[in-house]
Amino acid sequence: MASWLLPALKAVLPHVGSIISAATPVFTKRKADAPHQGALLQQQIAELQAACSQNAANIKELAAQLQSTVAALEQAASSAEVNLKQTKVYCAAAVVLSIIAFSIALLLVFTR
Repeated sequence: MASWLLPALKAVLPHVGSIISAATPVFTKRKADAPHQGALLQQQIAELQAACSQNAANIKELAAQLQSTVAALEQAASSAEVNLKQTKVYCAAAVVLSIIAFSIALLLVFTR
């Protein structure tokens, strides 16, 4: 058994009840022997409308967060592009200087 599994289980087990209660359906269940099917249907419709409006609000919030994330990613990409261009210039300068140094070394070796 993995050594990380026991501490993970000990951390999760106290919260299992709340996880299960959050995962159970929150909508009113249909009762087969309910005398007021119309009232139950209206209650279910109201619950679905409330859930839809909550989902719409959550989607708008997620869209705003996504928009700010995309803007930050675009800014980081442009910064990385500038850094890449600068690095290419430094590499080209290093190659030119190394060729010059190698040429001077060869010249000194063959002229002696």
